[in-house]
Amino acid sequence: MIAEDKAIFTIGIAAKMLEVHPRTLRIYEQEGLITPIRRGKWRYFNMDDIKWIECLREMIHTHGVSIAAIKKLLKYTPCWNITDCPYEKRKLCTAFMSNTMVPKKIDQQKSLATSTTKKKNVA
Repeated sequence: MIAEDKAIFTIGIAAKMLEVHPRTLRIYEQEGLITPIRRGKWRYFNMDDIKWIECLREMIHTHGVSIAAIKKLLKYTPCWNITDCPYEKRKLCTAFMSNTMVPKKIDQQKSLATSTTKKKNVA
């Protein structure tokens, strides 16, 4: 059996798993919401991609958030804040477990606040 983090699927298989048309996945890629592995003209998706696309589909179809709005929101807040994702689901999400999903603006503000606090404590 292939490990979940190593499993790779073609666009056709990924589309079947997600019950969407392959064109939907191409649109998400074109919009910059997903970045599948590219080898020549072939796109490959792993389980992290599949989980993220499931989250995108939920935001779009359950919560009624447009693709443009998702792109804008993701600049300022992680995906789990947009959909009020329950913690039980989040702790299985690799995006939540990594620090790379924290928007740069928030990261910069946090480090700025920390350095300001340190300066106050020194003075």
